[in-house]
Parts: sequence; C-alpha cells; structure tokens
Amino acid sequence: MPRLLLLFAALTMSLPVWAVPSQMTLVYALYRNGQKLGEVTDTYTRQDRRYTLTSEMHASGPLKLLWPGSIRLESTGTVTAQGLKPAQFTHARSDAPEKRAVARLDWARHSIAYSYKGQSWQVPELKAGAQDQLSQVYQFMFAPRLPADYALQVVSGRDLNDYRYARQPGGTLDTPLGAIETLRYQRIVSDSGDKRVTVWIAPGRGNLPVRIQVVEDGVTLEQRLTRARVEG
Repeated sequence: MPRLLLLFAALTMSLPVWAVPSQMTLVYALYRNGQKLGEVTDTYTRQDRRYTLTSEMHASGPLKLLWPGSIRLESTGTVTAQGLKPAQFTHARSDAPEKRAVARLDWARHSIAYSYKGQSWQVPELKAGAQDQLSQVYQFMFAPRLPADYALQVVSGRDLNDYRYARQPGGTLDTPLGAIETLRYQRIVSDSGDKRVTVWIAPGRGNLPVRIQVVEDGVTLEQRLTRARVEG
C-alpha cells in the first residue's frame, strides 16, 4: 500500500491517546494575504508519555525580505488522557537570537515563568487544559472528544490569553492529498483588533489540522497542508 494511504489509514481510526503515532511530519504551504510566502514544517515526536512539537517557518521568493531568517516554535510536555499538557513553549528567530522567548508552565503552582531579552517574570492563574501557541492546533488530535464550543488559555512566548472557539461545518477542502471533509474551529473575538484564529480539521483523518489561518494587524497568514508522513 502506498505510504500516503498507510498514513490516512492510521489517522482515520479512532484510537486512544497512547496509540497516536510516535512521529509525524506535516508540511504546509504558507501564504501572506493570499500570496505564497514560504513553507512551514511541523514535526511531532513522542517517547513514552513525553512529546516534542516543533514548527519551522521558512520564507522564499520575493517575500523573503519580510522573514529573512526562520521562525521556530517548540512545545514540549506530556500526553495525558485529556490530551497534550505542555510544560515549555519557545519562540525563536534565527535572524534575531536575542528575541528568543520562553514560557515554562508550572502546573503544581498554577503559574507560568517567562524569560525574554534578559528579563524574567511570573504570571499566576494557569488553568487546567491550557495550551500553548503551537499545541493548541494539535490538541484536536489528542483530546478525548471534540466539543462544539470550548474555552481555554493559550500561552505564547510572552503572554497568556483567554481563547474561545466555536465549531462549524468546514466544508470540503481540495488539497494535494485529495478532497477532505472538515470541521472549522474559529476563535470568537469581541474586539476588531483581537487576533483571529481559525483551524480546519479532518475528523475522518484523526482530526488532522489541514488548514490554519491567523488574522492580526491587517495581515492574514494561512497554512495549507501539502504533505504528511506518520511513523510508529
């Protein structure tokens, strides 16, 4: 059976958390305001209950001047019966190493320790079920069920925000992997200046995120899945 069919066979089955593949690589085409900007490669690895998620963004072509280096996000933590439980999130740019931002989640003290540009500070009131900027996209694949409407905290490299998502039919998306039926989770915002996040997932393929859109400060960034590989 071709590798792609094996991938989809694995993702289609409703498996418990611990049966999710131990390695996964997803490649997305990245667009800025509808124009091809570059590529994003997301990698997931798991050893026992420990996981590592990385996302590498590389610009190419005429828009490379906007992102001369690469942007790397990393989420590490554990896989639980409730899904991903991040312990640390890192945001780094290859062209600006001094801007590396780190958030360490202390679940015992319900707090987050931040470090950025030589400064450190603590933020209290970390709530159960919180995700980081990267893990929130993949939590759909690990959660025991898909809620129609849910709220969570989202940890970035420098702050903590309350998010609320509403689920709607996402329609059929034509992708290089074929036509995929989707559900759409869209962040509900109260202010026009709030970051808008929309994630299209494929329930028939293990809730794989096939499209991700972020709208902020008049700029729309969109990731569209082009390649996928699962091992283990």
